[in-house]
Amino acid sequence: MGLFDVFKGGGGLKKHIDRVGNKRAQKHERWESIQVLAADGSEEAIRALLVRFTVRVDPSITDGEEKNAAFHGVVQHGEAALEPVRDFLESSDTLAWPLKILREIQSEEQVTTTLLELLAKMHTEYERDPQKKIDLIASFEEQKDPRIVEAVTRFLKDMNETVRFHAAGAIFHQDDAEAAHEALTNAFLGEESVRVRMRILDGFIDRGWKLSGVKEEATKKMPSGYSIGKKGEVRKKA
Repeated sequence: MGLFDVFKGGGGLKKHIDRVGNKRAQKHERWESIQVLAADGSEEAIRALLVRFTVRVDPSITDGEEKNAAFHGVVQHGEAALEPVRDFLESSDTLAWPLKILREIQSEEQVTTTLLELLAKMHTEYERDPQKKIDLIASFEEQKDPRIVEAVTRFLKDMNETVRFHAAGAIFHQDDAEAAHEALTNAFLGEESVRVRMRILDGFIDRGWKLSGVKEEATKKMPSGYSIGKKGEVRKKA
């Protein structure tokens, strides 16, 4: 019988499942539970380890150590952890830990597929806490994939200003950003946020795009420090 075999099954494993995310438990008890669940490796145990990322304990150094241990406890099981991690990604209020885990057990293309599937379930209406959507779209500013432009373009009309800002950034980061040229132009003309308008104009400058077809209307929306040339080129003061 192995070191952790005595904890598997029955009430033994349940004790550790209940304890791993309990901030009132003693530090050494949670640590033991993380190790037991990591060694168990069952779907039930992996899902319990993921719960550890939803709570914070004091001191912060202990919190970080335990979460790192839970992280390694999950990723060591590779593809067997995918379904629990995908479920956790969808239900979690934050993106950081599930995304970090996915990047350890999936290729970049597979991670992008997973994130795009999650984004497809999100809407552009008002929501009290859009941070997860913000983080998700912002992550595409560091990834390139031919599917991103189409998936992100609708968020140029999101109710949240920060979502719109990162949606523009994610599009401009893509090699095929030209596909959203018209959508970005319309977004600029209808945008109230100076920050978002500046982000779009900076993208036009970087790409060498023009606003020639809407020059008169666009001139009225120019933030301080920006202007439009005779041929519709966007200019920015040094």
